[in-house]
Amino acid sequence: MKVAISQPTYLPWLGYFDLIDQVDIFVFLDTVQFEKRSWQQRNRIKLPTGPSFLTVPVAVKGHFDQTIIEVETSGPQFWKTHLRSIEMNYRRAPFFESYFEKLRKVFQISSDSHSLAELNIRLIRWFCEILGIKTAVYRSSEMDQAGCRSELLVNLCRSLSADYYLSPLGSAVYLCGDLRLFSDARIEVGFQHYEHPEYRQLFPPFAPYISTLDLLFNDGPRAIEIIRSGRRRAFDSFELPTAMVIGKQG
Repeated sequence: MKVAISQPTYLPWLGYFDLIDQVDIFVFLDTVQFEKRSWQQRNRIKLPTGPSFLTVPVAVKGHFDQTIIEVETSGPQFWKTHLRSIEMNYRRAPFFESYFEKLRKVFQISSDSHSLAELNIRLIRWFCEILGIKTAVYRSSEMDQAGCRSELLVNLCRSLSADYYLSPLGSAVYLCGDLRLFSDARIEVGFQHYEHPEYRQLFPPFAPYISTLDLLFNDGPRAIEIIRSGRRRAFDSFELPTAMVIGKQG
C-alpha cells in the first residue's frame, strides 16, 4: 500500500496533484500547526504582469498555535474577490468557460463553513474530480492517531497498512533524520521527484509553480497528461544530499 501525506493547501500547484496521483491513499494532514502566510492559505495565479498571490484572510488575532482544522476564514466575501481576479485574468483562456462556473459553486458551498481546511479540501477534491484522479483520500483529523512530525506520519501509515511512504520533497529536511522510525515499522520511504513541465499560458513568458487553475484553464482535458509528464522516479534517501532541491511549493 503506497501512501502520501500532506497539508491541505490553497489552489495547489501541479506537483501536489502529481503526489496524489502516484499513491493508493492520500491523507490531508489537517491536525498540524497552521503556518501564517504559507501555502495553506495562499497561492499564485498569472496576471499580465506576472504571478500574483491570492490570499485567504484568516482569523489569527488571539489564536496562537492553531491547527489547520481550527483556522477560520475572515471576511466572508473574500472568495468573490478571488473569483473576480480569476475571471479578469483567465476569461480569454481556451477552457475558462468549461470550469469557471463549477469553481464558483465550490467556493459558494465552502463559504458557509468558514473553515480554511474545508475550503482547501473541497477545492482539492474538485481538482481531482476534474483531472480524473481516483486516489482514496482521508483526513488525519478523522483517523485518531497521535504523535508529532515523523512519529505522526508513521502512525498514520501504520493505520493504513502502508508499506511505502511517498514524501513531498520539501519534507526531506526533517524527515531524513527520522528514517529509522519508518524502517522499524517496515515502511519504505521515497521522496517525490517532480520537474515542472511547460505548457501554453496567457501572458508570456512561462511562469512555473503557480496554481493548477492556470493549467486547467489553458489546457483543459490535457491537464492530467501534462501533470504526469513532470514525474520522475522518486529519490531514495541516499540520493538526497546531491539531488535535493527544495521546490518552490510544498
